Amino acid sequence: MDLGGLVARNARTVPEKEGVVYEDRRYTWKEVNDRVNAISNTLLKRGLKKGDKVAMWMFNSDLFVFTFYGIVKAGGVAVPVNFRLAPPEAEFIFDHCDAATLVFDDIFEPAVKDMKARLSKIKNLYSAGNGSFPGIDAISDIIAGGSKEEPPVKVDEFDESEIIYTSGTTGRPKGAVFTHHNQIILTTSVASLVGLNQRDRILHAAPLFHSAELNLYLNPGTYVGCTHVVNKDFIPDRVLALIQNEKITQFFGPPVMFQFMMMVPDFDKYDLSSVRYYGYGAAPMAAESVRQMMEKFKSTSFFCLCGFTEGGPGGVALLPEDQIRKAGAGGKYVVNMESHLADEKGRSITEPGVVGELGVKGETIMKGYYKDPKATAEVIRDGYVYSGDLGVLDEEGFITLVDRKKDMIITGGENVYSKEVEDAIYENPKVQEACIIGLPHPDWGETVMAVVALRPDQQLDIKELREFLKSRIADYKIPRLLEIVPALPRNVAGKVLKYKLREELKDRVKK
Repeated sequence: MDLGGLVARNARTVPEKEGVVYEDRRYTWKEVNDRVNAISNTLLKRGLKKGDKVAMWMFNSDLFVFTFYGIVKAGGVAVPVNFRLAPPEAEFIFDHCDAATLVFDDIFEPAVKDMKARLSKIKNLYSAGNGSFPGIDAISDIIAGGSKEEPPVKVDEFDESEIIYTSGTTGRPKGAVFTHHNQIILTTSVASLVGLNQRDRILHAAPLFHSAELNLYLNPGTYVGCTHVVNKDFIPDRVLALIQNEKITQFFGPPVMFQFMMMVPDFDKYDLSSVRYYGYGAAPMAAESVRQMMEKFKSTSFFCLCGFTEGGPGGVALLPEDQIRKAGAGGKYVVNMESHLADEKGRSITEPGVVGELGVKGETIMKGYYKDPKATAEVIRDGYVYSGDLGVLDEEGFITLVDRKKDMIITGGENVYSKEVEDAIYENPKVQEACIIGLPHPDWGETVMAVVALRPDQQLDIKELREFLKSRIADYKIPRLLEIVPALPRNVAGKVLKYKLREELKDRVKK
């Protein structure tokens, strides 16, 4: 089976079932497949060859869904690109992935026009939206005029299907390469984990270019014939209204998305009773925040999906029955994947409380980084792909991530792991969000700084914070410095950009 074949199968088995909803447009699975085929056949007619890369610089929309499946059904490799990237950053990816075709949202036309002459490998450009640009065909016109027959190409399950670029928070982004087989195995894993079935209605509010929303929810939802409700811009009260009005049964988002939804003043007026399961992941969530979330949503039907792009995304999961007693943990084993924590020599850690790096093994992991064998060899060892995330086991085998390898703080010879300190700070009712960073110190090597955004009309100083933390964590872990900010800088996945804070605040240490 291949990803495009999932759409064709739905068109045969549940042709009149609602497949995709976007704004005021609704499509049956037959109508979805017709549009996917029109795109596939046009790409092939204009020279797309099996294995060619097609970059997608697009926001969430019905056209994103049709284009993604149109690419892979034609035997192409879809390369979804972060729509928040600056043009030079996006241009790097277009060039690095050797894209033969680029599909872009109208808003990016000036940038594409500027970079076009430098992207000699790109042979075809298509716009996605209502605009009309000289020499560039619109995807909507292709859909209207393209052949709706199944495309004349055989896609093998071991053909490449996607290149997902990492967020690049510590350097140039790298492209994780996946096959149809990788993703079909992942779809079965996720469908069984979160109990997806044909009656589910999934709301896609997180970006579809991101591996989590694309591969944990869009593809598994298509696999079982769900209805996909696609939302373009994350506006918290709009998302709550969509859950209510579209009778959404499954929803996924990074922790920051749930935090913003919980801040909606009239949150309780929305009827969210249709939701069977919520999923959260893509960034760590403090234990206290998990408890607040379950209280606010009046539900314990949450899954923590704790993984990373190179794993499929794959990793570990925390089930609804464990949400309260294991709040803040990443979870344990997921079907079709093996996970472990490894020491610096690659040996599995079995002792509770010992820090190791999370690795995942199985048929969901990437083939490797595109055109980067050196980086591939650094992260894939003995069949495991390693995440760069550090974690600890508890007595029951649950894994809790404590830090990124590159973010661990060493102060006076002692290791400080961010999450333990952040979890303690989140217990303070004045705190809206917090993160811990290490700043260079002439005597201690590094010193611990807390960067905190407060709830409305609250004040907090370092003396009060240290007093609050005194009974909760060891003295050497307690921040010596405090910076109050309006909000933490995050990437589109909701991960805090700690490197940015370290750079901006590096001069706060008194010499």
